[in-house]
Amino acid sequence: MKNEATVQIECSPEIAEKLIPLLNLVNNPQTSSTAEEIEKQEKALLKQVNELAGLILQQQIQSSIDSQEVKEVENQILQSLPHKMINKGKVVVKLRTSTGLDIIVWVCYFARKEKRWSKRKRNPGIYPGLCALGIYERCTPALAAEVALYAGMLGSLEEAKQVLAERGIELNYKVVRIIAYQFAERARLAQQMKTMDFGSGVAGRKVVISADGGRIRLRENKRGKKTTKGGNRYRGEWREPKLFIIYVVDEEGKMERSFLPIIDALIRGPDEMFELLYTYLSQISLTEADEILFIADGATWIWNRIPDLVKRLKLAPDQVHELIDFYHAVEHLGTVASQKKSWTAKQRKTWIKKHRKLLKEGHIDKVISAIKAICLGPSRRAIKTQMNYFIKNTSRMAYNRLRAIKMPIGSGSVESAIRRVVNLRLKGPCIFWLKESAEAILLLRSYWKAGRWNMLKNMANTFVHESFS
Repeated sequence: MKNEATVQIECSPEIAEKLIPLLNLVNNPQTSSTAEEIEKQEKALLKQVNELAGLILQQQIQSSIDSQEVKEVENQILQSLPHKMINKGKVVVKLRTSTGLDIIVWVCYFARKEKRWSKRKRNPGIYPGLCALGIYERCTPALAAEVALYAGMLGSLEEAKQVLAERGIELNYKVVRIIAYQFAERARLAQQMKTMDFGSGVAGRKVVISADGGRIRLRENKRGKKTTKGGNRYRGEWREPKLFIIYVVDEEGKMERSFLPIIDALIRGPDEMFELLYTYLSQISLTEADEILFIADGATWIWNRIPDLVKRLKLAPDQVHELIDFYHAVEHLGTVASQKKSWTAKQRKTWIKKHRKLLKEGHIDKVISAIKAICLGPSRRAIKTQMNYFIKNTSRMAYNRLRAIKMPIGSGSVESAIRRVVNLRLKGPCIFWLKESAEAILLLRSYWKAGRWNMLKNMANTFVHESFS
């Protein structure tokens, strides 16, 4: 005997129109004999379900906008704004959704009181009811997060547009760009304004902090005559995006998966990057860490700023270790050997292997003495430059001591981050970026690669009144 269930549903005619065909499919399932037919049925069914979900979502959002809870948040938003806003009444707003269906809602529109002298200026208003629900650019939070994720994850915005189209979400290139870049901008503003939640802290753990620079080409306008079409002439200048990674290692010196790494990058000066790094480190209870290691190559813009960072964070001297990446140091040994033109390839290889071992064992004084002994002849200036590199960084080459406490001696993590975050997305032939666009993609991609996408999504959905100043 069949178990039969009767369901009575009260709904709008629009929802009933979408729901009845789905109920008919339940009662009268279709049969298929080929993979093509199954695929066709699956796509048709998903389209029907998404259309129904869009109509239901429209009801849910409208009900939320009209609720007392949202009206209270709406008032808080209006009070937080730096300018007094005037209610212009309810207006119809079309919203894009992740179902692929555009929906219509009624929401109050607020605008600044215009002064006589500013009537010709653009004076955008605000929909606080939508902001309270995390709806920006007339786009639901789920869709905004999906568009931004594809923009950072895939190779280009055009690819993001194509993947969304396969999902049944038709957006033009310009809309994809605006949604993704505004998503990143809101997240960055929220990052500056509120405390971030990084989950489990680093108390009693070993923390590694590493920084490095990449290379991308920025589109910078030239002065002078414009093109025949009225556009600005530009030059593609190489610039260095500065990236850092913060992670925790276990007792064996391997990256601990219970604490997701923190990755972020900027295309600005080193001072701005270290200010951002300070923001992160001050929020993960770094003073409670057991061991803290700063590891990087020999870039002076990094090492010159670490002492001030340590001081600002109020870290104990016995907590902090500074280390030059071992493999960069070995490259300098190779440079020394290459200057001895009279040596054979075998002699160079033997010399590098011997002093690499001494370096790893902590005998930096013997390495410096060996370099000094061959600092002769026409290449003595080049060799002396390399010798000074080792002398200057002697205190940062205690590889034996760091290996003894199971800490990494290489900065492979940040090198990998540069490749995955910067090179594979922003660097390539004939690719030129505007600075703001590149920084938006860097932020999106950094959080995605670090496994902290949900954290970025929560920040982007936070209302920050500075964006409406």
